[in-house]
Amino acid sequence: MNPKATNPSRKTWTPEQIEKHKQTVKLLHTIVLEAFDHIAQNKDVTEYEVQKFILGRYEHFGLVSNQPAIVAFRENTAFIHYFPKKRSKKIEPESPILIDVWARFKEPNSPFADITWMGYYGKNVPKRFEDIFTIVVRSRDACARLIRKHLKSGAIITGLESHEEAERILAASGYTSQHGTGHSIGFRSPHGSFERLNPKGKGPLKTNLGYTIEPGIYIPGMFGARSEIDFYIDETMTMHITGTVQREIVMIESD
Repeated sequence: MNPKATNPSRKTWTPEQIEKHKQTVKLLHTIVLEAFDHIAQNKDVTEYEVQKFILGRYEHFGLVSNQPAIVAFRENTAFIHYFPKKRSKKIEPESPILIDVWARFKEPNSPFADITWMGYYGKNVPKRFEDIFTIVVRSRDACARLIRKHLKSGAIITGLESHEEAERILAASGYTSQHGTGHSIGFRSPHGSFERLNPKGKGPLKTNLGYTIEPGIYIPGMFGARSEIDFYIDETMTMHITGTVQREIVMIESD
């Protein structure tokens, strides 16, 4: 932990870039909700078709991305980096749904935003899936709380410390995320080149630079759950979460 850490360098975002990022997060949240509604209105839609729908919404809002969105149904949600092909799963009753979207405005020097939301298509969310999602949310929120706690005392913790707090919550329930807790946000990719919230993140997080928090639990052959939010720390040592935070699984009732 480095007290009073500040970073007045070209590596940080300008106020205009922070605002662009906030606008992008808001649009991505809109697109995610539209994607869930698209599933609700098309009861035989495939993962690939939902992905194509999302890419069309990127174009509509003037956004671009370096890769297609992740759309996963049922056991495919257990793959951390799953990209559907043309021959992909159709939505069926009792399907967990994971949607991970990242994009930026087409204008040069616009930063990415990167969020992940969970949904369920069926009659009722199974208790185990809901329990796993709840653990992931607790891990995400514990990480954010620890960052805020130290900011109040004038200190910025490291990416490693942030990661360890998120992992502590998962481990208490018998799980591990199987990947880092988060990453810095870039301009050519959602993954920036600076501090990550993972075991290699030995340096303090930077001010005026976007990061993700995205713990997940992945059970092979069954399902996975991830919740991803974006944040930055300003020069007054205040943490800002830049989008809507998911608290409950998006429920789509099956026929």
